[in-house]
Formats: sequence, C-alpha cells, structure tokens
Amino acid sequence: MPAYYSQPAAANYSTPPAHAQKQRGYRICDQCGQVETPVARFRLCGGCMVTQYCSQECQKVHWPHHKTICQHTTSQIASIKQQAVGGFSNDENIAKNLRKFCSAHTSLLCWVGFQALQLKRVPSNIRQHVLVIDLAPHSHPEGHRRFSVVSTRIVKRSYIGDPLVLADIQRRDDRCRHNGGIGALVVLVQCAGISQVMPIEVDPPSKIAWDTREDWASVLHHFVESGRTDFQPISTTARGVYYG
Repeated sequence: MPAYYSQPAAANYSTPPAHAQKQRGYRICDQCGQVETPVARFRLCGGCMVTQYCSQECQKVHWPHHKTICQHTTSQIASIKQQAVGGFSNDENIAKNLRKFCSAHTSLLCWVGFQALQLKRVPSNIRQHVLVIDLAPHSHPEGHRRFSVVSTRIVKRSYIGDPLVLADIQRRDDRCRHNGGIGALVVLVQCAGISQVMPIEVDPPSKIAWDTREDWASVLHHFVESGRTDFQPISTTARGVYYG
C-alpha cells in the first residue's frame, strides 16, 4: 500500500510555474563548492561541457584533477556526435540533451537519489549503490524536455564499469568525506545506450532537513513530464514546515 502524506513533496507540486523564464538548474563550483546565483553566473568546462566553475581561477586550480576525466568525456562526446540517433540531428544529439536535462533537473535528481538510496536512514548506502534512471527520447523544442522517464532502479556501484569515471567518483567521495560529508551520491541517467553520470557530494544527514519520502519515483515522473525545473522539496523542522 502506498504511503500517505499530508503534504506534497514540493511546494509547487500542483501549481503553475511562477514565471516563464528558462532556468539553468542548480549549479555548484566543482573546485570550491560555491553555489551559483543570478548575479554570479558560472562557466562550464569548454572541453567536457559538464563540470562547472565559479571563476577562471577555480578552473585553473582544478585542472590537474579534472584533466583525465575531461579528455575522456570529450573523446566520447566527439564519437557520439558523428552519429544521428532516432530523431536527433548531429547538432542535437542525445548526449547533448542529456547534459541539458541533468543541469535543469539537478535539484530534483539530487533529492530523488537521496530518497531512493534512503540516505537519511542508511547513510552507508551511498558507498554501495547507484540510482539508475532510464529515459526515452521524444521531440520537444527545449533540450531538457526531450525525455520521458521509463524506469528507475538501484544497482551496485560496480554497474559503472568505466575506470576513469569510477576514479572521478572516488575523488569526489574522498573530498566530500574530508569536508565532513558522507560521500558522493551517484545518479546515472541513461538513454539509448548513452549515459550521464552525476556524482553529488552529500552533507551528513543531520544537516539535511528533507523529509523522508517513499513517493520519490512518482515525484520524478511528475516534474520531468511537466517540464518543471523549479523543484522545492519539503523539510520539517522544529520551527515548522519549509520548502526549498
């Protein structure tokens, strides 16, 4: 029997978007951990077009750590661009739109991964498991809306077989734990044999006020299908119920 909740998982679950502006998603500098604001726009690595930085200085400092995975990702992207995949042109291939999808839905995917792996109750799951989200492509003018959720599943970390990707995840794991976190939550988004790995560094559960939810899969479907990128999860604290 599905769990009953007195509150929706997000403040804006059933309401229309507050504005029609295209949103960039939740971006964090991969070097210093600073969060992007409307005033301080971040830059993407020009090679892999995935890793984000708050400044050129952070990008330079991080390059020795990022170089190997960047060159690896860049070579994969170049290979994919040579192929047209079911309804996608070379200029708008699945790999490119997966990056847009993950960037636009970062907040949602982080919350979904946290709930799916039950990290509030069992933090050690972060070291053993990965949330896999399978998507199907469809036509839409906006890149991040060209997918529908087909299924979700939890697998062992060994499911990721690329040693360079695993090394990058381990680096983030080590950095997160060194800074007091529990490690890197891994969400693997894939479509038509192409995948996007999202390692998300997670604070200790004691610092995360999100309510524990078992309806995370339906919430994921709802926000992806509706094209919403303004996900604001519910948190119950001693001072009351908050969203965001």
